[in-house]
Amino acid sequence: MSQVDKLLLLGVDGGGTQCRARLAKADGVVLGEGLAGPANIRLGLQDGLATVRAAADQCLQQAGLGYGDCRIIACLALAGACEPVSLAQALAVPLPFWRTTLTSDARAACVGAHAGGDGGIVIVGTGSVGLAIAAGKDYRVGGWGFPVSDEGSGAWLGCEALRRVLWAYDGLIPWTGLLRLLFERFDEDGYAIVRWMGAAKPRDYASLAPAVVAKAGQGDAIAIELAKGAAMHIDHIAAMLLAIPVPRLCIMGGLGEGILPFLAGPTQRNLVPPLGDALSGALHLARFESRHQRPVQAHG
Repeated sequence: MSQVDKLLLLGVDGGGTQCRARLAKADGVVLGEGLAGPANIRLGLQDGLATVRAAADQCLQQAGLGYGDCRIIACLALAGACEPVSLAQALAVPLPFWRTTLTSDARAACVGAHAGGDGGIVIVGTGSVGLAIAAGKDYRVGGWGFPVSDEGSGAWLGCEALRRVLWAYDGLIPWTGLLRLLFERFDEDGYAIVRWMGAAKPRDYASLAPAVVAKAGQGDAIAIELAKGAAMHIDHIAAMLLAIPVPRLCIMGGLGEGILPFLAGPTQRNLVPPLGDALSGALHLARFESRHQRPVQAHG
């Protein structure tokens, strides 16, 4: 078989904070991996797809291949791809892959978490969303995008924490260690917070969330209040998915572990460890496409 006849699979997990890519043979042998910046196509189509290309380029470089040396079936699981206009715009952009399927990062995460079987997930990362696949049907709860949705997420936590910093600055609530820590990041200047907010992206707000979770573990009253508030939103999403019902439920995302201790008992009792992540889910979907030989696909 010539070089150009080689069929390879590319899985891409493009979230609001970073984009990961993995190139593999059809039998699962990994040839290369890539890592780049955020790839939320709702917040920036061209920038998001350029990030995808950068991560894919890294994969090929590690494999010692060029795009002309192989046929790549790619599954791009991208934040923002659940929004129909963003998805349609992304599908219209030429990409250097032989065949491409686009889906949301949440759907790929659900596929990965349950190895292609039925189940549900709640993602707690830069954003938040609940998604389930059961009996051939997709179900979604939340995830409409910050600031109007994504309650309980890292972006939500960061925003709520800054809100309380300004409350403390105005004398409406007492200062705590968390609030002083965050205020120091802005040189103890309330107007600096306002100026920062004017250009801040969800990932910028989410960058403050780890401090909230860490301080909650240390007993900070405001941090505990915020962590419990975030957990309440996640509990509501989990309850909706469990009512479908789904045979398995997982908490995923960078803040999932930090929020776990604050979740209600019924949520915790129904959780199981994920079998994989969004990247493995994207590769699973790419492998599925390779077996069905279909044209470019879209799945929000």
